[in-house]
Amino acid sequence: MIVSHRHRFIFAAVPKTGTHAVRRALREQMGEEDLEQVGLFIDKRFPWEDLAAIRHGHLSLRQIRPYVGEEAFADYLKFAFVRNPFDRFVSYCAFMLRDGDVFQRQPREVMRHFLFQKPPEQHVLFQSQASLLVDDDGKTLLTDQVGRVEEMQASYDALCTRIGIDSRPLDRVNGTERKDYRLYYDQALIDGVAARYAQDLDLFGYGFEGLR
Repeated sequence: MIVSHRHRFIFAAVPKTGTHAVRRALREQMGEEDLEQVGLFIDKRFPWEDLAAIRHGHLSLRQIRPYVGEEAFADYLKFAFVRNPFDRFVSYCAFMLRDGDVFQRQPREVMRHFLFQKPPEQHVLFQSQASLLVDDDGKTLLTDQVGRVEEMQASYDALCTRIGIDSRPLDRVNGTERKDYRLYYDQALIDGVAARYAQDLDLFGYGFEGLR
């Protein structure tokens, strides 16, 4: 997550949505008064002990709200990037087993393991995208604008225009090599992901084939 007082925005870093590429570009625009929490590639912490103790940068907008204050939270542009949950779940499985070739050899078995057999409920990368972006009611989005991984550069350019900073081509950071996500699914896996990430599909307008 990034809180920029210089440019008056809050970037909520949803896992597995290209957040490190966005962070890298945004850092070029940040001033000394700006704050970031991140735990991969570089290590930065917010100045608030409770949040710093979380040890990763995928914080929810609800978590940061009391620390920046209601006035700033209401006034600052709050944004995030989201991704088709079917694609994101494949990316999650490949990432979790990136140090070996198990996912490449048995992708559906791996997907069934995480989805049905031993779902890592408390792992922030496994949780829904909406969980980081909704209000206390669990339904209302707190974001002012949402970019999409499927149109990453265009989304980033539009956000930069709204913020009032220069854009630039985004780097590819922390990616995994794999096939089109649709090739990994059977009907049981489609139904399982649709059920688990139903809120993401509804809020962000995705279906198995892409945007609805």
